[in-house]
Amino acid sequence: MTHEVTTGSVFDDLGFDPGEAEQMKIKAALFDTIIEYMKKNKLTQQQTADVMGVQRSRIGDICSGKTTGFTIDALVAMAARAGLHPLQVAA
Repeated sequence: MTHEVTTGSVFDDLGFDPGEAEQMKIKAALFDTIIEYMKKNKLTQQQTADVMGVQRSRIGDICSGKTTGFTIDALVAMAARAGLHPLQVAA
């Protein structure tokens, strides 16, 4: 078995270019924040969708980690509708 030193970010380690890696890190942080919001408030996917102004399937995709089809702008808007502060999330 070999051991490899990592950068601390799977996106960097997988060879994404720096800009794309940074976008993926921001998306992941926003996904985590939305999921944490749902758990903390004991909301169903439907209740979370209602608060964030999206279809339930979009929340299901977030819970499943499906980043395809989500822009950072859309995730920021969803978080803001729930009273979350996206700028603090991404920092």
